[in-house]
Amino acid sequence: MKKIFAALPLCFCALNVNAQTDTTVQHTEIVVTGTRNSVDVRYLPLTVTQISNAELERNYNFSVLPAIMEQTPGLFATSRGIIGYGVSTNAAGGIKIRGVGSMAQLLVLIDGQPQFAGLMGHPIPDAYQSYYTEKVEIIRGPSCLLYGSNAMGGVINIVTKDAQKIDGAETDFQISGGSYGTFQASGSGKFRKGKFSTALGVSYQRTDGHRQNSDFEQLSDFIKVGYDISDHWIINADINLTDFKFSNPGPENAPLFDADADIYRGLTSLSVTNNYAKTSGSFRVFYDWGEHEINDGHLYNAPEKTYLYKHKDFIGGINAYQSVSFFNGNRTTFGFDYQNFGGKAWNDFFDGHSEDLVKDKNQNEIAGYVDFRQEITSWSSLDLGLRVDNHSQSGTFVVPQFGLSFYTQKDDNVKLLVSKGFRNPTIREMYMFPPQNDELKPEEMMNYEISYSKRINHLQFEVNTFYIKGENMILTVMRPEGKGKINKNVENFENSGFELSAKYFLNPAWNFALNYSFLNTNKDIEGAPKNKIFFSAAYSGEKFSSNLTVENISGLYIGENEEENYTLVNLNFGYQATKNIKLFVKGENLLAQKYQTYAGFYMPKATFMGGVKLSF
Repeated sequence: MKKIFAALPLCFCALNVNAQTDTTVQHTEIVVTGTRNSVDVRYLPLTVTQISNAELERNYNFSVLPAIMEQTPGLFATSRGIIGYGVSTNAAGGIKIRGVGSMAQLLVLIDGQPQFAGLMGHPIPDAYQSYYTEKVEIIRGPSCLLYGSNAMGGVINIVTKDAQKIDGAETDFQISGGSYGTFQASGSGKFRKGKFSTALGVSYQRTDGHRQNSDFEQLSDFIKVGYDISDHWIINADINLTDFKFSNPGPENAPLFDADADIYRGLTSLSVTNNYAKTSGSFRVFYDWGEHEINDGHLYNAPEKTYLYKHKDFIGGINAYQSVSFFNGNRTTFGFDYQNFGGKAWNDFFDGHSEDLVKDKNQNEIAGYVDFRQEITSWSSLDLGLRVDNHSQSGTFVVPQFGLSFYTQKDDNVKLLVSKGFRNPTIREMYMFPPQNDELKPEEMMNYEISYSKRINHLQFEVNTFYIKGENMILTVMRPEGKGKINKNVENFENSGFELSAKYFLNPAWNFALNYSFLNTNKDIEGAPKNKIFFSAAYSGEKFSSNLTVENISGLYIGENEEENYTLVNLNFGYQATKNIKLFVKGENLLAQKYQTYAGFYMPKATFMGGVKLSF
């Protein structure tokens, strides 16, 4: 199957490409993540960041995480190497928004479909790549009204490419190589003829890594097929496969040997959508699965492992909603979610004796919700929502949401939001490994925020402040009798802060971006910096293009009373050699900073890549 999908994009190598970079000011940003249906972001009380395909491709990165972290105030993701995040012990790619996001507190979606490991509950960062991504929408703050458990800290929705808005074909290929034996190649294509459309792609990347035993290799494939049943009804089917292998070098003061993993992930769905003047909706059936084979490795002079940890996990379910306009200025969305998730984990011994079962378990979650949005006056709107969510282990949880939006002038927007977030304990926390505790209760938090945004000619900016109070956080602690550890609901926390983002479009060639976030917490939180500043200056001319980015991180707690402070400077140049060939070079961490975002894993100093982007 992998070989078949890898060959598909080659069928499009002769198709015409019309790729352009949009540098104009967008006065109306349309988003889907905050409501399920398309809506002007001004009418939503939620704080939403939208990253376009042009912004994703500007730095020639294969993963979407670097661009998301740079351009989203309040969001931070840990890293441990030039490419590759990994899973299991010492994995990076931990994403936090406003200090919330450890374990399964943040939900990643692909086209609105939940994507996480069914047993462990966490996202799989290496599966989120730019070659199949049209745009990314990030909700900063709880989104449990629409998306349920795991959306407590926020939502990252990766919207994949499709061919609905083109007539004909478009294809791109990108090849690059550089520091530490790193090689990356991808190809993607879109095609539409009549009522039929398809988008597909393939990606391969590898590196030796900047440390011994830190190699990484990945192959991914994607295909989406659509058919217009009528002017109002569309059917889509898609499948996304990725297989990555990596070695975990361990912390520098305690390096690991033979810590190798082979991870295979897949997701597929079938959806039917409708869109009329007064109503729109969707019905989706989806299934995600994974197969993990992990050797946790051993320390120097320590005994080698005699077994591999293996597991197979899955998530299957239904997402359905219908949004209706009952009267003028109204939009009411009714939704239903069902998912069954879990899997089997075991230790497979090398000597051939019977496997050691860790856990074979699955759970269900079923929910219904309503989101009522009403225009009060010509300059204000009200949003009310309620979700009733039932988990087969944790029971029923009620999620309210209240918001107001004021757009006093055409380009002024004030938002007030009160929202609740929650997270059900994962199968791992309740049933797997010695700290397990099947009496855990859901984590929960309340979020309060106020935001103001404005557009002045070529300048657009937003500032917001928030306060979060959480309780029943799950921690691994010592048992009272001192006999081992146990997972317990013991932690309460308070996070507060403010975020600023601004973009300035000087002219069609030059644009600038700046964002800043400040986070105040009553407890130290790993992977959540107190201050994060990002600046970029991008130029896109007829022949030449460039992008300079500067990111400063301070007060990043990495454990054991240690904080990191560093500044990263990245720069790239592009040259449009012909209509179909673009050459580029890029350098990252040009100040050669020695820093770590995950304790014990120092990042590489200055690295360089060069490549070519082909359009046929």
